[in-house]
Amino acid sequence: MSCAQAATSYQRDWLKGLRGQITDGAPFAFVNADTPHELFHFMDVPMVTNQWWSAVIAAKQLAPDYFDRMEDLGFHAHLPRYSSLPLIAQMQGDFDRQPWGGLPAPAILCARASSDEHPRLFQHWADLTGAELHLLSAPATPDPAPDWWTRARSDWEGLYGTARLDLMVAEMQVLIAALERLTGRDFDHAAFAAYMARIDEQERILDDVADMIAGADKCPVGIGEQMPNVMIPQWHRGSDWALSHVKAFRDEVAGRIERGEAVCEDERTRMMWIGAGLWFDTSFYRAFEESHGAVFCWSMYLPFAADGYIRADHGDPLRALAARVAAMNEQLHQPPWVNAWMVKEAKRWRIDVAVLLVPEHDRFSGYGSYFAREALRAAGVRVVEIHSDMVDPRDWDRETMEARVRAALEQEAG
Repeated sequence: MSCAQAATSYQRDWLKGLRGQITDGAPFAFVNADTPHELFHFMDVPMVTNQWWSAVIAAKQLAPDYFDRMEDLGFHAHLPRYSSLPLIAQMQGDFDRQPWGGLPAPAILCARASSDEHPRLFQHWADLTGAELHLLSAPATPDPAPDWWTRARSDWEGLYGTARLDLMVAEMQVLIAALERLTGRDFDHAAFAAYMARIDEQERILDDVADMIAGADKCPVGIGEQMPNVMIPQWHRGSDWALSHVKAFRDEVAGRIERGEAVCEDERTRMMWIGAGLWFDTSFYRAFEESHGAVFCWSMYLPFAADGYIRADHGDPLRALAARVAAMNEQLHQPPWVNAWMVKEAKRWRIDVAVLLVPEHDRFSGYGSYFAREALRAAGVRVVEIHSDMVDPRDWDRETMEARVRAALEQEAG
């Protein structure tokens, strides 16, 4: 897609600028993926996301060396690898071989306590670098509605609970004060409201795109091209460029559908990829098109843009942001949220086969795997479990994994 190329080019240039800022000594934040990125973007604080940096290290094929070293450094073998790889690289200190020549010490660290490990990992970062640490709470929702996506866009107060949102807003206000000290700027609440409204507009456009692709006779855009057109604008969500890009993406998808274009002209099977990206081997997503007419048309990134991000502000955009991050990871990984959402999405996209990535060393990401698998099977979807990791290729056997998926496809066609 021309849009995918444009997004990749934009991100490449932007990352050069970010790298230049950071390596020239600009204060930056190092944060987990489920933290309120909007605050850092709005306050113009350069930011590196832990899991993104992990994917970059993995794409450079450096992860095996660091994971081999992990236990020597005193960490147990079941540390979540997607979240711990950057810390191990930082502790190893061989910056001359790392992307960007490694990361200097951040000014601020931020993580949610959405798993047992994340606060400890970020405390290690703080001890190692002296950076100011902000840990945000992740209290459980007492009555997690399975159909959370129907209420989260507007009735988020009732869904997540007033006390829980009060706590999150209070903790974000402490973080805002730290960003004001760092930048020397006051937080402009009126401008922030306008910024949040642009984000909602962006996510509604991506919701339209998801409906278009899901409803097309044949999949016009596979997940390999969806990802840059969604993830890169999400990185810059609310910006003029991001809004312009998702509109162009919508138009290009509409054109493909109107012209009858498809990823695979002989499409016979629709597949969903459940889990984070397989960042060291993304070509796996296209391995079954020619042989079986099987297309990976679904990954979480496009549909979650709407269900996970659209939040009416009700006159309080900071509270709406709290509702956005209140259960972001939990909705993607924990029952009853994840299994109900997967079934809803499988029906919407007419999925035949689901490939479920189960990261055995990441307990948080694997919590809901059993429930998602059983719910999908009960809904008539054939499920293939792949026990591997997003960033650790040491146990990845491409030939064996392809054979398992091919067997499922042949049974489905049977």
